[in-house]
Amino acid sequence: MAFPPHPNEESSPTPSAGLLEIDLAAIRANYRLLQARLGQTQCAGVVKADAYGLGASRVAPELHAEGCRHFFVAHFDEALALRPVLPDDSTLYVLNGLTRDAVGACAQAAVVPVLNSADHLAAWRAEAARLGRILPAVVQIDTGMSRLGLAPAEVRTLAQNARAFEGLDILFVMSHLACADEPARAANAEQLANFRAGHDVLASHSAFARARRCLANSSGIFLGQDYHFDMARPGAALYGINPLPGRPNPMRPVVRLHARVIQTRAIPRGVHVGYGYTFEAPAPVRVATLSVGYADGWLRSLGGRGTVYLDGHRLPILGRVSMDSISVDISSLPEGAVGTDARVELIGDHQSVDQVADAAGTIGYEILTSLGHRYRRIYSGEARA
Repeated sequence: MAFPPHPNEESSPTPSAGLLEIDLAAIRANYRLLQARLGQTQCAGVVKADAYGLGASRVAPELHAEGCRHFFVAHFDEALALRPVLPDDSTLYVLNGLTRDAVGACAQAAVVPVLNSADHLAAWRAEAARLGRILPAVVQIDTGMSRLGLAPAEVRTLAQNARAFEGLDILFVMSHLACADEPARAANAEQLANFRAGHDVLASHSAFARARRCLANSSGIFLGQDYHFDMARPGAALYGINPLPGRPNPMRPVVRLHARVIQTRAIPRGVHVGYGYTFEAPAPVRVATLSVGYADGWLRSLGGRGTVYLDGHRLPILGRVSMDSISVDISSLPEGAVGTDARVELIGDHQSVDQVADAAGTIGYEILTSLGHRYRRIYSGEARA
């Protein structure tokens, strides 16, 4: 089946690498499911990395329409890009905190930094003093992941310093779970205990009189109410990635990805396919070349391991993934059934993002965030004003 025209196409009418369909209604439904599970706990939305590659400027307003008011990005420029598309009642948080050259701009844009270190804290406190006003902030404490956040010794030292948080309005104390997608791991309970302990130390400081707590990510929401606190910040689950690996996915799929056939050929036994001649035909094989490669996020590790689907038929990838193309075995289909521009499913009804990730030896996060800009994108299910 060739690519059909679509009224919501977002780029040229001629397909290039392929077609990426993004279901905004599914993202909203996933947000509702997570918020319902959280009950009275606020559900934020993580829209970093361009909403995991799906387009933050389209996704964030949809989350806002569903009731989300707290949005987390990784970098300040991501927050700055989102500010014009979100209503004024939205709060934008920068997970990676402050860079030296963006402190003033961050304050001017009313973006809230996550203070991960004593240096971040000092820079934001100095900016508050320079402006002569109170600046909002989130303080992150390290509870065992050793990635971002104040170490326990720093927490104790700062809590004893009456002026450590001078000029700051601390909105949340947060941390991040390292093993939430493995609910049986003792690390989860250990981090929870460390989070409670670190918060209790900070709570003795007057600057934390109004501070709330935020710990759970997507998988953390499913660890239970003890992990919910005042706000949770899911990301991957919003976009259909399974927060419960090894169990049925409670989230709705968000993405459908199709490539087109560029060329077909029949090769005899003993002929090779692709770079490095890693595949040699053990018998006559019919091969289709598709319009995606590792430059489009179809990871090189899928070579010889991944599959695609056409009309429900499983088609193995033959040989290595190239920059702009892959080759697949169409021998199981009737001769003449596959023509140029035929539409082939990479992600969809027969293969989820998580299944592609398993075949590639990675996680769904990497698959989504790797999808490039050479796809024609279609957004469906927009919220109606």
